[in-house]
Amino acid sequence: MTVQQPPPGLPPEAIQRLQEMRQSGARPLFTSDLSVNEFLLVKEAGFDPVGLVVGSSIYHIGFQLAGWGKNQEMDVLSQAMYHARELAMTRMEEEADELGADGVVGVRLDIKFFEFSNDLAEFIAIGTAVKSRSEGQWRTVNGKPFTSDLSGQDFWTLLQAGYMPIGLVMGTCVYHVAHRSFGQWLSSMGSNQEMLNFTQALYEARELAMERMQAEATQVQAEGIVGVSITEASHVWGSHTIEFFAVGTAVKPLRADHEIARPAMVLTLDR
Repeated sequence: MTVQQPPPGLPPEAIQRLQEMRQSGARPLFTSDLSVNEFLLVKEAGFDPVGLVVGSSIYHIGFQLAGWGKNQEMDVLSQAMYHARELAMTRMEEEADELGADGVVGVRLDIKFFEFSNDLAEFIAIGTAVKSRSEGQWRTVNGKPFTSDLSGQDFWTLLQAGYMPIGLVMGTCVYHVAHRSFGQWLSSMGSNQEMLNFTQALYEARELAMERMQAEATQVQAEGIVGVSITEASHVWGSHTIEFFAVGTAVKPLRADHEIARPAMVLTLDR
């Protein structure tokens, strides 16, 4: 396995922008991509937005051959897609640190491939850094600001239920789905039948992505993951090579003895 070099620090322009935000008068200026409703609910939850934070990585994605008729993970591509996102996330967290934030809400992860080179892509992580107005241990076990892709409304609801976000956890798997031979295509023509080759390939790829996401949640000592989404995209590799990407917010209770209060059931009877 290739040893990855530690990511460089933030560019000077980013540090200058963040410092200017912290030093802009008695009440520092903040920027945010939260909607008005989200902004108000984040404030209601006891947090103040302190700034829009961004992380970026332009990454060269390696090349890997796959057998025409073979189902297999493209591990070179899987590692590239994961590491590039991790670099972007790390830089976003560094910007939140510069602002003295406790966490980042509403995180979005985007990918943009460049027309001039199909093996180059920009990975972007962006969200709103927030700081709690009350004392508490909001940072992760590694001392980093928490990250979450929950909306402002879901963030407020989560805190009201006695839980807090720990971090955005993710798993990825780039998988090559075997092509069918002419004989296989001919034998299935005109008949209803399950395509076991395709079923097994897509099932395995999703499971690998979910397993890796769950492993990240275990590492940060989460109780569970909320808001999980699993997306599929072929990007620039063609229809038979697909990335399965699983992402969600790892959470834990605010108190060790916490149990979610169950609302009373109300029944309305027709008379």
